[in-house]
Amino acid sequence: MISVDLTLKYSPMPVSVQRKEKDAAETLYQTIITAMQGDRPQLLELTCEKQTEKKVAIMSDQISAVIVSEKDGSASAGKVPGFAALGQIVNQG
Repeated sequence: MISVDLTLKYSPMPVSVQRKEKDAAETLYQTIITAMQGDRPQLLELTCEKQTEKKVAIMSDQISAVIVSEKDGSASAGKVPGFAALGQIVNQG
């Protein structure tokens, strides 16, 4: 299952929908990116292939990030979805 997670402005919780195929997730990702780059906000209506009754409508100008990741049963417990910080923060003061 491929998860497409949307981070929304002014919202601490991401919105997620799933796709069964990698190509379908990539197509959805490109659709969202195109809508975000547009001059006028668009209403995006998304459905989920894992939970078929799940639907969400989002205005494209409220999306601040899109993350596509593969979800499988071997994911490590306790890991938070998203990106891990690599490297160290160095205090330069």
